[in-house]
Amino acid sequence: MQGARCMTLEELRSATNNFSSSNLVGHGMFGEVYNGLLQDGTIIAVKRRHSPPSQEFLHEVNYLSSIRRHPNLVNLLGYCQDNGMQMLVYQYVPNGSISTHLHGNGHSPTARLEFKQRLAIAHGTAKGLSHLHSMTPPAVHMNFKTANVLVDADFLPKVADTGIRGLLDRLGNAGPPSMIFNDPFVDPRGKESMIFSIQSDVYSFGVFLVELISGRTAASDQGIIEWVRNFQESSEISAIADRRMTSGFTPRGMKELLRLASRCVNPASEDRPSMSLVEAEIHRIREQEIRRTTAMPVGDTTVTLGSQLFTSPR
Repeated sequence: MQGARCMTLEELRSATNNFSSSNLVGHGMFGEVYNGLLQDGTIIAVKRRHSPPSQEFLHEVNYLSSIRRHPNLVNLLGYCQDNGMQMLVYQYVPNGSISTHLHGNGHSPTARLEFKQRLAIAHGTAKGLSHLHSMTPPAVHMNFKTANVLVDADFLPKVADTGIRGLLDRLGNAGPPSMIFNDPFVDPRGKESMIFSIQSDVYSFGVFLVELISGRTAASDQGIIEWVRNFQESSEISAIADRRMTSGFTPRGMKELLRLASRCVNPASEDRPSMSLVEAEIHRIREQEIRRTTAMPVGDTTVTLGSQLFTSPR
């Protein structure tokens, strides 16, 4: 078992310039997030919360450490419990979240992502979740959302915050129920039962796909989830596809991804696909989309969002 290393408070203070405000990069469910540099040159992200020492925290860290490392997961490197603080130490992912790239801070996006790039991000993310679900017993993320998909300099996606909600729940610090009831990424059945499962992760991934396709936030436009849930072959994809995707893509590829998203957000959890099936399906859609758009024969057409020319192949 790959265990997270027990780090000293002095080591983390040194790495983060004594938790300097200049090293503060954000706030998450667990608490403040600082970047830092270990003496061996490893760049880290330190999640810190004020809390008295707890044996339960050590048990949960031990469980999170048991999750096999994967290129599409943000890996837990260490932990610390000292001086009234609990800290989790992760590898630092430098290029921010997909949420920031889609919506920005204050809804001003930072990057334009084309359809095939979004398919690659969706595929890598699905591989990360599928890896969690392949464990025995399956590891349930419980808080999967666009903001918890980070990307490196090459836009390789990495799923972050695995198990954080479960850890805080067992420590009695998961936050008020309103945080869950108002979260569009949470399976409606989960809101009622407060029970999370691999199928609730699939629902959350479906909402992630909806945001990836539309470029909109599900929190501010929850009607898009219902639109995708009721998607039909006759549905006009111009009503949902992000108009910032300016390069060509095929109507077939977009509709196949929308059909998959529709299955993921099915209200009946037993009718949702497994993440391994989702991963395989996105891989197939991506490979076929690359073949269709790389060497497009005369007579075939692609969709150019800016022109709104949504036509079918002749």
